[in-house]
Amino acid sequence: MGLDVETGERIENSQDLRAHFGPISTLAEHKVQRQLDHFCRDFIALSPFLVLSSADGLGNADASPRGDAPGFVQVLDDTTLLIPDRRGNNRVDSFANVLASPGVGLIFFVPGINETLRVNGAARITRDPALLEPLAAQGKVPAAALMVEIREAFFHCGKALMRSRLWDSAAQVERDRFPTLGRIIAEQTRKIDVAAAETLMEEGYRTRLY
Repeated sequence: MGLDVETGERIENSQDLRAHFGPISTLAEHKVQRQLDHFCRDFIALSPFLVLSSADGLGNADASPRGDAPGFVQVLDDTTLLIPDRRGNNRVDSFANVLASPGVGLIFFVPGINETLRVNGAARITRDPALLEPLAAQGKVPAAALMVEIREAFFHCGKALMRSRLWDSAAQVERDRFPTLGRIIAEQTRKIDVAAAETLMEEGYRTRLY
């Protein structure tokens, strides 16, 4: 049992939460947009990377990175986004979650800009060729895409990225300070040896991005 439970310091409800942190600022409360304005559209057009959050019907949460060339997410209209599903390992965790519970959250990143764009809404899966074909990359049409109906969109201040120095080249970690994914997978699964796993990962990065 955690220390906060034992000492009675756990926040249990929304009233306790607001009392602890104080009132929300007027600007923070009123910055939320119900549809995309030109600032949101321009940011999405510059963004090569986002994090997609979803949850299953029991509330088990998941966050998944999505990335491609800047503007890979298509803006269909002021309230609809289309996110292509590029080749992966076929776990399709996000898609399975959306089938059970359509609510999703997105955070768009643009390298060099500390502010991010947050979008919340409801998603559904499409395999409509008319929607998928314009999303082709490297000659490959995605097998499916996530269509997101926007309910909220707002910009998030840059404090987290500033504190983390995410875009600062001087803060980058040398690659040899952490094991390769091939080694990690080999040791965690014990289903493949390290050399074979590293070869498999390198080949996947080289030939199966799309």
